[in-house]
Formats: sequence, C-alpha cells, structure tokens
Amino acid sequence: MAQVEPSPAPQPGSPAARDPAYVLGFAMPDIDGKERTLAEHAGKVVLMVNVASKCGLTPQYEQLQGLYEKFEKEGLVVLAFPANNFGEQEPGTNGEIKAFCTSRYGVTFPVFAKISVKGDDQHDLYKRLTGQPEPIGGEIKWNFTKFLVDRSGRVVARFEPRTRPDDPEVIDRIVELLRAPAPSAPVPTGAPSGS
Repeated sequence: MAQVEPSPAPQPGSPAARDPAYVLGFAMPDIDGKERTLAEHAGKVVLMVNVASKCGLTPQYEQLQGLYEKFEKEGLVVLAFPANNFGEQEPGTNGEIKAFCTSRYGVTFPVFAKISVKGDDQHDLYKRLTGQPEPIGGEIKWNFTKFLVDRSGRVVARFEPRTRPDDPEVIDRIVELLRAPAPSAPVPTGAPSGS
C-alpha cells in the first residue's frame, strides 16, 4: 500500500471543519509535556485507545505495538491516552507511565499526557468520541476502548476493551481503511482545540 500525504486543511468555518465526526482538531500535551495537535496525523488511519498500566488488559500494549509496527509504513498510527478513570489503574505520573510503556512493552507509538475519558472532567476529545451516534458513541466502559479513525479524520468504528487489537475484526477494518482511496476533500484541521 502506498503512503498517502495528508490533504490540505479546509478554511475555518467550512462544513468539513464543523463535521461532528471529525476528531483530529484537538491540541494536547504528549507524555513529555510537548503540545501536539492531533491533526499531525491527518491523512493516516488512526487507532485511539485509552490505556492503563495496572489493568488486566494492559498486555494489549504489546498487540498495539505489533499493529503499529506492521502497518505504520502503510499509514496507521496508534495514539494512546492514559487515563485513571477505572479502578485507579493508571495512578502513575506521566514520566512513570512513559517508563513503563517503553521498558515493559517497547512502545514507540505516540502516548499522550494522562487525561480523563469520562465524568465531569472528561477531556474534550473524549466528549467528541463518546458523543457520536451509537454504536460508536456512548460512555467509555473500561480501559482499552478503541476508536478507529479514517484518513479524513472521521471516527468510523469502536471496539470494546476485551476486543484485542490483533483481533481479525480490528485488523480487517484497519486494512480496509488503509486500502481506501485518500480523501478527495481536504482533511479538516481547523476543528475545535481541546484542553
């Protein structure tokens, strides 16, 4: 599969920039505290996952890394969002989380600073993700909920925590999106920024 260059951003206020399914319009710090915009990944297929270090599902980090290594050159990126919303299973600092991910699972995909994925302090990105129509939307139930985003930056699928990243259903959908033609309309980057 050929690597696809990101499309240019639309004008602010355009219909594409206002698309409620568009989820790459947020700026947030990465695990090292550097401000990043998710639009850096425009034109790629993105798998967004809320992660935790002390969960029974934590070994999914290994499968996420395997997916990333297998499909990165074709245009897949995994974005991990540590969260301490479930059973206090992500109590560490950002530095501790980074050390754990890299030393234990060899994680090389982007990991962001710890956020909240539900409740009163839910991050705007997760408000957007969970605010989608069902079956994509709805409250996050546990660590390792996976959202799949197409090359145009629109969330198109959700996989619940116990669905492993290397499940054939997940892989088939990723491959389908990687093989799809690049979006002809501009990829929006002027959508809302988050805190």
